[in-house]
Amino acid sequence: MTIIGLHTPESEGEKVVDSIRKKARESGLDFPIAVDSGKQNWDAWSNSIWPAVYLVDKRGFVRYWWYGELNWQGTEGEAYMRGKIRELIAEK
Repeated sequence: MTIIGLHTPESEGEKVVDSIRKKARESGLDFPIAVDSGKQNWDAWSNSIWPAVYLVDKRGFVRYWWYGELNWQGTEGEAYMRGKIRELIAEK
């Protein structure tokens, strides 16, 4: 399993790489995080909602996605996505 973060800043302050690294450390995120300051990836994926989470299978296909905060106001997005991650890992 590989996790890659892609951060698309909403403000000028969110483009500061040292601040992004600090926040990632504080949040326990230890995977690579690319910074998409020019919104090229954002546009390529046709994103319109921040944040967006995509799960890509072993063949490179986007199989699942979640738009918005994973646990916003009682939603169970994190549990849902964790379940889908387990399913994808179990596939041969």
